[in-house]
Amino acid sequence: MKHVVSVSLGSSKRNHSVETEILGVPIRIERIGTDGSFTKAISLLKQLDGRVDAIGLGGIDLYLHCDDKRFVIRDARKLANAVRITPLVDGSGLKLTLEYLAIKKMVEKGLDLKNKKVLMVSAIDRWGMAKAFYELGVQVAYGDLVFGLGIPILIRNFETFKKIATKLAPIVVKMPFKMLYPTGKEQEKEPDPKFKKYYEEADVIAGDFLFIRKYMPREMDGKWIITNTTTKDDIEDLKSRGVELVVTTTPVYEGRSFGTNVMEAAFIAILEKMPEEVSEKDYFDLLEKMNYSPEIIKLK
Repeated sequence: MKHVVSVSLGSSKRNHSVETEILGVPIRIERIGTDGSFTKAISLLKQLDGRVDAIGLGGIDLYLHCDDKRFVIRDARKLANAVRITPLVDGSGLKLTLEYLAIKKMVEKGLDLKNKKVLMVSAIDRWGMAKAFYELGVQVAYGDLVFGLGIPILIRNFETFKKIATKLAPIVVKMPFKMLYPTGKEQEKEPDPKFKKYYEEADVIAGDFLFIRKYMPREMDGKWIITNTTTKDDIEDLKSRGVELVVTTTPVYEGRSFGTNVMEAAFIAILEKMPEEVSEKDYFDLLEKMNYSPEIIKLK
């Protein structure tokens, strides 16, 4: 049995483990949160190194992609440097393929997006998804400045977003990660609806679940959510807020959709290769073999 572990800077209350089978390969998947502690995360990564088949880096991205450019997040590099033997991934490679397919598959399943207004809370860490929306002609507002930097300005044009992202990314990756994304107990706080108006004008909210949740208003009647890393409690909370539909880009195992870093680690373990040896085509081929489709959960 293959064994993959996601070491996350997120809350330990969201820990989960499951034994399943992917493409005929039995695999044990674990997610272990370190409550925002880099020290604990580094210690755990060193303990796991050489003892498991692949490691996922959760709660933080190692890379940000912007078109054909890739930027390394400085704080994530500190974590990655703790691993010397075991293949380590952050999910960004799989986001370019799996999340791109997820949007295309939604449309194939009859979920019309062309008549919907989409809010992507952060697109720079969801490049595959953003690209799919653009190719389908979907009306998208990019919330990277709002949700990542606290600047209350939405970007409403894909080409403009690319230009801004390319200029800001080299600066953003050098910032302390806790300034950009909720980690540890920050993930457990009640949502602060100070950006409520951006949710209200959108029909679909897409992106990282903790980013979505951070400023989510109480009333979300009829909204669609496209995300992952949701727990059973998260789904119940969304239902209580009036959300109509939830699409998780990663498969649901025992009520939990893991992060893309977990799925990428699972694929790396199955392929028995180092991440730099795996191409986008390899990921597309694996997704096709497993007849990949996003999970659609109708709450109303």
